[in-house]
Amino acid sequence: MARRFRGEFHQKVDAKGRVSIPALFRRVLEAEDPDWKEGLRPQLVIVYGDHRRDYLECFTINAINEIDAKIARKPRGSPKRKILERLYQGQSMTTEVDHDGRLVLPQRLREKIGLGDEAFFIASGDHFEIWNPKTYEEVETARTQEFLDSLPPDVDVLSFLDEDD
Repeated sequence: MARRFRGEFHQKVDAKGRVSIPALFRRVLEAEDPDWKEGLRPQLVIVYGDHRRDYLECFTINAINEIDAKIARKPRGSPKRKILERLYQGQSMTTEVDHDGRLVLPQRLREKIGLGDEAFFIASGDHFEIWNPKTYEEVETARTQEFLDSLPPDVDVLSFLDEDD
């Protein structure tokens, strides 16, 4: 069974765009990189996506391989395959964790999401997201709270697991 990311973390970003990856996240990256072994640096794929995206998605190698396999099953030349290829293969970059457990975020990616001297990492199963902390609070926290407030107070959100989407 695949290891999953869990938790949320605030991390400092230095002037060169280096940010420490939380130790728990690094263990998942190592476990989910089929080429990783002790002494090597685990790889990951950062998807920065289209103009609407104000965060970065960071996928393990196994997770991005699953996505690539699903894209490959779409009919060649179909509009959906083309857009998925653009967003998850074209607008992405493969990188690795440095020897100090950090990720180097290029300037253009930091600018795209408005990242300053602090980054917010949040787990999302087989990947994690990197946000400007202020944007996360304004956008995602507000969206989640609005959704939860729309539910009756006695609703157990675990009941959503038994529903078909």
